[in-house]
Amino acid sequence: MKCYIAKKEDVVHGWKLVDADDMILGRLACKIAPILMGKTKPTYTPHVDTGDYVVVVNAAKIRVSGNKADTKEYQYYTGYPGGQKAKSYADMMETQPEKVISEAVRRMLPKNKLGRVMLSKLKVFSGAEHTHAAQNPEKIEL
Repeated sequence: MKCYIAKKEDVVHGWKLVDADDMILGRLACKIAPILMGKTKPTYTPHVDTGDYVVVVNAAKIRVSGNKADTKEYQYYTGYPGGQKAKSYADMMETQPEKVISEAVRRMLPKNKLGRVMLSKLKVFSGAEHTHAAQNPEKIEL
């Protein structure tokens, strides 16, 4: 019995639409990451990008559980000596709520070149409108 190995040329990427309205951040990211990796398809192959594109709308309406809204911080490094900085969850939600979801999903993907390609298939929008209507994304309930 032969085992199926997907080839890059044969993979067909679909489009999925997720509404993040009143969803918990970590639980949403846990559902999106396998879709980007392709683990929800029977043709999953670890070394080939078999996942679908995911469009997330209403990113500004997500929530977190517990007291994470007060204590959660996002750290980054500017590249200069002493350049480590941090932003609180509340500041991130005010200025760039799209990045909150993309960071949560990024941390659940593989930490290699393929993981970066998978992350590029995630499209996050803070409002209810998105620019990928031409791709006709299939709305999914998580």
